[in-house]
Amino acid sequence: MTALTALLILIVVMVIGVPIPLSFLASAAYICFVNGTDHLMLFTYGFRVQNTILLLTIPLFVMAGAVIDKGGIGEKLIEGLERFSKGSKVALGTVTIVACAIFGAVSGSASATTSCIGSIMTPRLKENGYTAGHIGALLASSGVLGIMIPPSILMILYAWGTGTSVLACFLATIVPGIILIILFSLVNAWLVKHEGPESPEARAALEQMLIDAQKKEAEKKLMKAERDKRKGGTSAIPAVLMPIFLLGGIYGGVFTTTEGAAFSVLYSLVIGIFYYRKIDFPTFRKTLSQSGETAGTIMVMLFMVSILSRLYMTENLPDTILNTLTSISSNRIILLLMINLFMIIIGMLMDDCSGTTLCGPILMPVMGALGVTPVQFAAILSVNIGMGNVTPPTAPLLYLGGRVAGAQVKDMLKPTFILIVFAWLPTLILTTFCSPLSLFLPKLLGYV
Repeated sequence: MTALTALLILIVVMVIGVPIPLSFLASAAYICFVNGTDHLMLFTYGFRVQNTILLLTIPLFVMAGAVIDKGGIGEKLIEGLERFSKGSKVALGTVTIVACAIFGAVSGSASATTSCIGSIMTPRLKENGYTAGHIGALLASSGVLGIMIPPSILMILYAWGTGTSVLACFLATIVPGIILIILFSLVNAWLVKHEGPESPEARAALEQMLIDAQKKEAEKKLMKAERDKRKGGTSAIPAVLMPIFLLGGIYGGVFTTTEGAAFSVLYSLVIGIFYYRKIDFPTFRKTLSQSGETAGTIMVMLFMVSILSRLYMTENLPDTILNTLTSISSNRIILLLMINLFMIIIGMLMDDCSGTTLCGPILMPVMGALGVTPVQFAAILSVNIGMGNVTPPTAPLLYLGGRVAGAQVKDMLKPTFILIVFAWLPTLILTTFCSPLSLFLPKLLGYV
């Protein structure tokens, strides 16, 4: 009962707006107060579990994402993909989706993917007739591919919290991620076909914008070509090769996950400074500062959640959850659906890192009792957390996508719900009830 009350306190304080690390602390403080637990012992435990080389990948991948953003690598990547769009309005949305997947493969972060790709693609999409609400919804859902396509910070945190193989977790999310890419592209094509500008005024403004864009396009391309020749390289090949080298090196045994994160930082710095020439010393200093703030916030959150998870496990919260669920129904399908619903709610309330580090250790024993392996659960959790992050009313990634696209939430609701119903939910159902979907690649490469 104490654990369930503490879990309820956690949800309530997050709903009222308390920062997530402090919400974790409030729930842990309640358990300590009720049971008289020595808080000094918990602090020692928190520091001890963070003393692992695996967690060094987090600040490194955060740094890599920031360097890629500032170094023009994301822009060159998109320019390379745009060559396949051939001016098609539908294909431009597909370029956005695929660019988010590739960018996520080197940054490992959903928020970094959304902000970087979104800032580059929003003007292009608007020029081609996409509404702001459509753009915001598409960016929010596509940004989640940053936690689905490996390497992923989310899966690193899951592996750290549950003791599962990192590489197996990486592989488990690839097929669900590819399914999401395909379904996002199909849904986007349908939305483009059935949606127009939001009002007559918007339609007139859009037509004028397209006329102006066509007049300036040749001039802008010429000026940009001349500028790029003076400033640095223009080829997208170095940007495209980055995820190939990174994933090939990790799965080829050339370097570990942590060394791969360091490689991504070094590679992006080299091409950002010496090839694209977008990074100077002030930019590099700002990048270091921003990366440090982000990584520091994540590490503080991990410290708090590790303590809370320890207390939950001491209070046998997994057994309590399982007993509560089985008292409602003994049907395995119903139980899995209820657990999925719980994880979606957690994803709605928390950011992806917090939701993963909390749900992973607590729910893995429950899922194990229902016949779900830790590797399959990694894929299920990533889909649930990603879907929760774009599901109103809280939807942290949805609001980020709206800010990047300059869209109001009410304009994003319809395309978001269409994406949820026709892309997210089918992928979640397949990942939950079709285990080969997430276990095929780990088994094929001998990680399971």
